[in-house]
Amino acid sequence: MSNTKISIRFFDDREVRAVWDDENAKWWFSVIDIVAILNEQDDYTKANNYWRWFKRKLKSENNQLVSATHGFKFVAADGKKRLSDTLDSEGVIELAKNFPNTNAMKFLDWFLYSDNSIDGQSKKKAYTLFESNLIDKFEVGTAKGLQQIHAYLFGGLYDFAGQIRQKNISKGGFQFAVSHFLGETLRQIEVMPETTFDEIIDKYIEMNIAHPFMEGNGRSTRIWLDLILKKRLRKCVDWSKISKKDYMNAMMLSPIRINVLKSLLEKALTTKINDREMFMKGIDYSYYYEENE
Repeated sequence: MSNTKISIRFFDDREVRAVWDDENAKWWFSVIDIVAILNEQDDYTKANNYWRWFKRKLKSENNQLVSATHGFKFVAADGKKRLSDTLDSEGVIELAKNFPNTNAMKFLDWFLYSDNSIDGQSKKKAYTLFESNLIDKFEVGTAKGLQQIHAYLFGGLYDFAGQIRQKNISKGGFQFAVSHFLGETLRQIEVMPETTFDEIIDKYIEMNIAHPFMEGNGRSTRIWLDLILKKRLRKCVDWSKISKKDYMNAMMLSPIRINVLKSLLEKALTTKINDREMFMKGIDYSYYYEENE
């Protein structure tokens, strides 16, 4: 597959890697990742051995699922690329239906639902930002630029896409910026300096505290942050290096202990600002952070 892009989906905090097939315009999903989930197996080798056994069993039963697999090289835990079987969406559904345990139905419910949810549809739109030149036309570091990102991600999904909220909101007992003064708050954030890493993260935290939208703030603002880092420092965050638990904890502490977040983000900086896989993984992790929150 040429010009491939990698995606990571999450089921019960576990990865399901996928690769995009440009020629056939569809995703192919890692069978080993799915088998590991269905068997609640953390050992990649054991999951692979089980799949090899199950594949022989399906073949002996003349099940056509095996012939529907395609090989693709994924990066393994040791950093090396290894050839692994993949299935398209229809193949994944068949695999789950044929799998000999009850976990398969729970997984199938998630798999069929995820792409039809608001987040699933919004994530698809986020993926296309890399291929389009629209992302290069967004204003960088301004409230308008953040509105442009939000409008693109959630347009047609929320009637308030791209619109600054008119109501007060809170989360986990934390009150975000008062809506009545939000316009002035955003103007103050806009003029904050963004020359150094510390200044950029200070600005990011203030925008998070402002929380200008009713929903979708985190997903939009992380893209906004990466655009600032890219423009000013020629870097971006490799979000796949930051666990959901660590990120959420750092964000919760950021209004009073800003250095926790700064340290976390600084360690995850990369110069791969034009790398497709880096962008796609960033989107996957960004949306994952918001699950069940």
